[in-house]
Amino acid sequence: MIDKLNAISARLRALDDEVADPGLARDAARYREAMRERSRLGVVDGLYAEYKSVIGSLEGAKSLAKEEGDPEMRDLAREEAKELEARRVALEARLQDLIAPRDVLADKPAIVEIRAGTGGDEAALFASDLFRMYSRFAEKKGWKIEVMEGSLTELGGMREIVFSVTGDAVYECMRWESGVHRVQRVPATEGSGRIHTSAVTVAVLPEMEETEVEIRDQDIRMDMMRSSGPGGQSVNTTDSAVRLTHIPTGLVVHCQDEKSQLKNKAKAMRILRARLFELEDSKRQAERAAERKSMVGSGDRSERIRTYNYPQNRITDHRINLTLYKLELAMEGDIDELVDALVRAAREADMKAQT
Repeated sequence: MIDKLNAISARLRALDDEVADPGLARDAARYREAMRERSRLGVVDGLYAEYKSVIGSLEGAKSLAKEEGDPEMRDLAREEAKELEARRVALEARLQDLIAPRDVLADKPAIVEIRAGTGGDEAALFASDLFRMYSRFAEKKGWKIEVMEGSLTELGGMREIVFSVTGDAVYECMRWESGVHRVQRVPATEGSGRIHTSAVTVAVLPEMEETEVEIRDQDIRMDMMRSSGPGGQSVNTTDSAVRLTHIPTGLVVHCQDEKSQLKNKAKAMRILRARLFELEDSKRQAERAAERKSMVGSGDRSERIRTYNYPQNRITDHRINLTLYKLELAMEGDIDELVDALVRAAREADMKAQT
């Protein structure tokens, strides 16, 4: 472990030199990648510095506890050594976790798609609740959200919403949200107090750079049209909406939120690249070890992954059999415990599959 941590410290120093080079800033993709790596390694290096400090203090406390002299001082030194040892163990476990092999996509931004499923208006309202939950979670993590496409209902729900999330380790944290989210609650429109069950589908895709997913101009058909739905001002009075069709796969992306046709096309291309990568990645996932799927599921959007039971204030993730009685807090973005448990389960499954 120490050799790996020393190598990370050396790599961090090299990255500091790289980002200081004005030439790197001219390559936006490389610069973003270097800054993401620098941010992630900086966390590890900071903990390593703390770990070394704790080791030094622990050795001093142990030495003091063995010295002849004041018994009270020896007792204080033993108590301090006990606390420092606990801190050392916790730091070592955290560092082991951070330097474990990571998925190559872990640090990618993500494109998240939320769509109302069975349940009509109630499903659309819950889709809106999930978007709010992820927005609050992203705010806590210091991530940035950009809405790319959306469709609202008259009751304030969302038939669908597509948004991007950028920040540190976004895809690693968000990827396990893909699947069917089931909600059990009494809808606001239900007069008899009967509990309804609805479902919402979530898909989390890694956002890829243009150089990582090639899309040939001849493989794209672009149609322009007038935006539909609530818009106001000039959004739905000009032919700014864009529909892209990827001819080889049949994938279709529609964007209309921006007033500018060019901006809508740019957003549509970002979504299309992510979906094309997912299409290819799903074929690779089918070949992955069965152990991983049994631990955290395949991540497939057709798989029911979680239940939100409002009467019991309960949220249950079915893939790792984790139940928390803090649904109200979770819907305010407090889902760190769930997300961390899923990331740990995925890493453990990966390590098991490699042995």
